[in-house]
This record gives sequence, C-alpha cells and structure tokens, in this order.
Amino acid sequence: MNDNDLNHRKNRLISDSGKNIVPPFDTRRADHGYEKHQHLYLHCRTWQFHKAADALGYSQSTVSFQIRQLEEELGTVLFERINRTVTLTDRGKEILRYAHRMKQLAGEMQEMVQPKQEVRGHLRIAMSDSLCEEIAEKLFVLLQRKYPEVTMKIVIAGTDEMFRLLNQNQVDFVYTLDRHIYHSDYVIVTESQEAVHFVTGYQNSLNGKKQVLLQELICQPFILTEKEMSYRRMLSEYLASRSLEIQPVFEVGNTELICRMLEKNASAISLLPDYVTEKAVQEKRLVRLDVKDFQLDIWKQLLYHRDKWISPQMQAFMNVIKEVQA
Repeated sequence: MNDNDLNHRKNRLISDSGKNIVPPFDTRRADHGYEKHQHLYLHCRTWQFHKAADALGYSQSTVSFQIRQLEEELGTVLFERINRTVTLTDRGKEILRYAHRMKQLAGEMQEMVQPKQEVRGHLRIAMSDSLCEEIAEKLFVLLQRKYPEVTMKIVIAGTDEMFRLLNQNQVDFVYTLDRHIYHSDYVIVTESQEAVHFVTGYQNSLNGKKQVLLQELICQPFILTEKEMSYRRMLSEYLASRSLEIQPVFEVGNTELICRMLEKNASAISLLPDYVTEKAVQEKRLVRLDVKDFQLDIWKQLLYHRDKWISPQMQAFMNVIKEVQA
C-alpha cells in the first residue's frame, strides 16, 4: 500500500468518525477476515465446499462466496476448479499456512483477553416480528444467564428498513427472514433455510385434501402479515408472476395473533413459517396445506456490517446464538 492509499484510509477514518464505526487497528475488526481464512482452512481439511459449509453451519453457496471474496481481496487465485475437482494453487498453499497461524493466534488471543474482561453494554437488533419470540424466549434468556450486564433493544422492521438502519449504524445486527442474502458489505453470523406453508384451522374443509390448487386457495378469506413483511412480499410477487392476487380480509404483523385468529375462524387461511405454527400443528389446532407447484425459498440470517467494530457484547451474542443453533 503506497502513501496515498494510507492517507486516503486515514482521512476516511477521520471523516467517518461521526457516523461510522471502525477504530484503526482493531483486532475484532479482523474477525470477518479471519472467518474467510477459516473457510479456506476447513475446505482444505475436507477438500469439499459442502463439508466445510456443514462444519461452519453455513450454506455451500455462502462458503463459495466467501472464498471468492478472499481471492478478490488477496488478488490471487487460491483454488483450481476443473471438472468439479478443486485443488489448491501454489499461492493457495502458502496462504493456507497463514490461515493455520491465524486460527491458532485468534484462539490464543481470545483465551488471554476473555477471562479478564466482564462483558457489558447494549445491543440493538432489527428483525421481523415473527422472530421476536425466538430472541426473547431462547437467546436473551441464555444471554442474560451468561452475560447479565448486557442489555438489548429489538427494533421491528421490514427487510429494507432493517438494512437502512444497519447501514447507518443505528443497529448492530439484522435478523432477517427473507431471500438468501449475501453481499460483500455484510458478514453472515448464522443462517438456516426455513419452510413456509399455507395454514388454516383444523376444522377447515380443505383439511384432508391431498393437494390444493393455488387458484382454488386464493378465493378463500386470507389473514396475512403486512405487505412489508418478507414472505408476504414474496407471496405477492409469486402470485403476480401468475397474474393472481390475494385481497386479505385482515392484515396484522403479529404472527401469534394470526394463529389464534385462524383457530377461531375455520374458513380463514394464512401463509406462515413452519417454526411459527409448529406447536399449533402438533396439537391439531392448525393444519398445513399442500399446495400444488408452490414453494418459497426463505432464509433466516443474522448479519452485521463488515465495517462494524465488533464490541464485546456483540461477540457475546454471536457466541450464544451459535451455541443455541449448534
């Protein structure tokens, strides 16, 4: 890096100090860079992207994307990809040695710093309403048990608003329920694919039908989340591509309320993620409908901005969510 580049980076840090986020030479900032080297390390240990993805708890596409990002940042090709066979280049073998050293040093540094530092501070997380219960009942309870000095604020928002808040450093994380997101500006902490189904009360006349046609379904009264909610928006786009439309009789953001309304109004139908309806389906209060040729690919992802300084409370939360999902 030449003097002009160094001055540019220095000026950027000064100009961003009022709105952004990265102190110079911060060891925590290196975490997402280390994560890409961890992808490289695990891939070389397994020689298959999908096995490395399983070990990290990510999708294969995310690991492949991170490897490509690492290659772009380093300005060199790390792997030769020929006929689905992937092998390290000579430069890749050299960098792998650094990845091993980074893994070891990161572990040693964490061991040295963690016991001496009491984690305290405030977390801000933007998410959809349907994810609040998971955060409140599972993650925050465990976080408080392990880190009692950490407090949390939840901001309910649609996906576009979440990323606006994240880009302006008004929240630390976004917890999305949307299409799979990977972008060079954001670091994925955890992700999982989520199933979504049309659901109705157990007494609905459609219960018991092996398969329902979409055209038959949209004539029913619908109770849906607001249009800004990700899977509602994706449903509207899916229907529009087939020149179809649903006019809901009731719209509300609270998915638990929707479930209760479906139980009381046997003719009503909604579209909800399976984790929201799991208990009611098991107890035969609601039933999932098998709709022909209908599928939405929805992912639950926790992300932060790649330029974000990783505070101790952020690291604590990431440790807890990975522990819960392990």
